[in-house]
Amino acid sequence: MNTEYKMTLPSVSSETADPRAKEVLDKALKQVGFIPNMYANMVNAPAVLDTYLLGYKQFREESGLTTAEQEVVFLAISYENGCSYCMGAHSFIADKMSRVPAPVTDAIRAGTKIPEAKLAALAEFTRVMVAKRGLPNKADVAAFLGAGFTEPQILYIVLAISVKTLSNYSNHLFHTQLDERFASRAWTAPAKAA
Repeated sequence: MNTEYKMTLPSVSSETADPRAKEVLDKALKQVGFIPNMYANMVNAPAVLDTYLLGYKQFREESGLTTAEQEVVFLAISYENGCSYCMGAHSFIADKMSRVPAPVTDAIRAGTKIPEAKLAALAEFTRVMVAKRGLPNKADVAAFLGAGFTEPQILYIVLAISVKTLSNYSNHLFHTQLDERFASRAWTAPAKAA
């Protein structure tokens, strides 16, 4: 899903970046080992990419969620926001790095029932947080806590939503093309009912 409007700003590389953007791109390169198309767009406003990198790193390091659980959170948010770029990239990361079982990733991508109860509860609560704009009801929270998660992890899901909002919305505005390395997991957002 992209906006009708497409940003006209060019992708930025280390060679074309001003000093502030170059500083952030250097940080990104150190953090992930390459500059994804998404980063090359986001760095047009260096604070956006810098904030994304910090929040992403802190979610990964401090949430208390396993790498597979973290990926489920990112995928659930990106699905709800209809971000083709992040769904493709995080599906690839889920497969190759975070060791999310393929049936779980495929269920999230399809918007169908997740076959593992704890991951299903995590994805559902994350979707609820996005859809209800951070206003879960008591039953939503009880199901999340009952699956073995904690109240502080609710706040880390808020952090993940913040981070993915930066990337999902930027990708919508730029119509960001999926990097070739993620192409095997390309995804198209389902049409939303009007």
